[in-house]
Amino acid sequence: MSIDYSALRGEIASLSRRRFVQGLAVAGAIAPLGAWSKTPWALRANGQPEILSGTDFSLSVSETWLNYTGRRRPAVTVNGSLPGPVLRWKEGSTVSLLVRNDLPRGSIHGPDTSIHWHGILLPANMDGVPGMSFDGIRPGESYLYRFKVNQSGTYWYHSHSGFQEQGGQYGALIIDPLEPEPFDYDRDYVVFFSDWTDMDPAKLFARLKKMSSHDNHHQRTVADFLRDVEKNGANATLEDRKAWGRMRMTPTDLSDVNAETYTYLVNGTTSLGNWTALFKPGEKVRLRLINGSAMTYFDVRIPGLKMTVVAADGQYVHPVTVEEIRLAAAETFDVIVEPAGQDAYTLFAQDSARTGWVSATLAVREGLRAPVPPLDPRPLLTMADMGHDHGMGGQDAMAGHAGHDMSGHDMSSMSGMAGMDHGAMSMQSHPKTEHNNPLVDMQTMMPMPRLDDPGIGLRGNGRKVATYADLKSRFDDPDGRDPGRTIELHLTGHMEKFAWSFDGVKFAQSEPLKLNYGERVRIVLVNDTMMSHPIHLHGMWSDLEDAHGNFHLRKHTVDMPPGTKRSYRVRADALGRWAYHCHLFFHMESGMFREVKVEAQS
Repeated sequence: MSIDYSALRGEIASLSRRRFVQGLAVAGAIAPLGAWSKTPWALRANGQPEILSGTDFSLSVSETWLNYTGRRRPAVTVNGSLPGPVLRWKEGSTVSLLVRNDLPRGSIHGPDTSIHWHGILLPANMDGVPGMSFDGIRPGESYLYRFKVNQSGTYWYHSHSGFQEQGGQYGALIIDPLEPEPFDYDRDYVVFFSDWTDMDPAKLFARLKKMSSHDNHHQRTVADFLRDVEKNGANATLEDRKAWGRMRMTPTDLSDVNAETYTYLVNGTTSLGNWTALFKPGEKVRLRLINGSAMTYFDVRIPGLKMTVVAADGQYVHPVTVEEIRLAAAETFDVIVEPAGQDAYTLFAQDSARTGWVSATLAVREGLRAPVPPLDPRPLLTMADMGHDHGMGGQDAMAGHAGHDMSGHDMSSMSGMAGMDHGAMSMQSHPKTEHNNPLVDMQTMMPMPRLDDPGIGLRGNGRKVATYADLKSRFDDPDGRDPGRTIELHLTGHMEKFAWSFDGVKFAQSEPLKLNYGERVRIVLVNDTMMSHPIHLHGMWSDLEDAHGNFHLRKHTVDMPPGTKRSYRVRADALGRWAYHCHLFFHMESGMFREVKVEAQS
């Protein structure tokens, strides 16, 4: 990465002490750049975080003190930087990664560590999930990951130990393809988004358990009530308030942790650091957008530029030109932009709850900035967002809360289900484990796939927003078989208790989900909560189906907004024990996690 320090120092001099120390943190984050390894295929342009390329890597997980907000705090880093170095591999090669645990004794992030290679197909014992793939890496010890690279594209890596991912242990992973890519570009940049907190992540988790609404600062007021009465009438407004009251929820609860707690980063810098990607007018610039945050959905746009999406989760898609993209946690999107006509553009990422943002710059030279747009208006959740109101009686249709008898859950009738027959969709059934379950506070009754929905806060904003319906894999179904069986799982939770689970069963009480080696199954997910959940299956692809049950989009992380029901196909071609979980970090930690076991049939 390159930054004009003289210009940056001049700007810092005019700012408050708080912002001054933010600048220091930026300098710390870019210090290791002198160690770049520039093989012919490893680096296409300046402006990258540290890049390590080749087949043999030595990585050290340690603790580094950083200062983003005026307070020095210990981060978990890889090779001393946040994010860790970009690892650049070659499809078809065999990589060896020696990861050493250099966390200091007594670290708030220790003692053990691990690295998980997100979205990578590999042997189970190389997947980096302690207790499932291996035992973890003890203090002072090392673990050698070694596997063949059988794919290409944009991915990332992160810890799967304790709270280390929230503490800063993550980085980008780029795999160059054997065959030429189906698009051209002149420059290539990693844009890695993350969310930083000064809090000890363990204490943040404890706060969520005690006071899950801590960051929900914008709850509706008496003035909002009077305005709604004037707009919708007294009866409708009262019914709306009663409905939310019965659920013990608020429509402003869009994220569990947001900018009230977080400082948002791009490539390890705050907005003040003004991370800059250089271009020459007329060039095509590839941006590898990676959401490596723990709990944040980012809505990304570049005012004045359109973005052509060419890959999702590392896999090629038919090009789609849009003006905005929502990145769920753990998702990656590759886009091509063609800046021309002005010297600088702002890369703007606001959180989905509209509490904060982070920006970077595309410019013809260092030290430039373009105007930063204001945050969009804060959206409000509606009953329809949660699958409660599809002309079935408005708020009264939301009868499906914990305690409602939803025992008619017969999956045998779904064995031949061709995706979702939405025209004939009836009231959603629910597993018996949700019935009278104190950890389930809501059940959606009319869930829909909504693949063409831009998402809460993005509808009708005047910009073309990428949706899952827009993104179609550039290749046919790689397996070609119809699924032999269907497994339906419900994403469940209790907002006040900050308890999250599959089917109302927390991980500690759950049994592994067993797949037969070689079979193809359809997994149907139903989101029974008011929060979105990016669901990640380790070791295997999740082939998202369209509304007619056809192969549509290959993903490693499937976003599940509230009130949605989406299906995807899984080819069980990787023996062993695999993690399957929500990639909102504290949802996973609180129980929305399952083990998937792929076994050979006897």
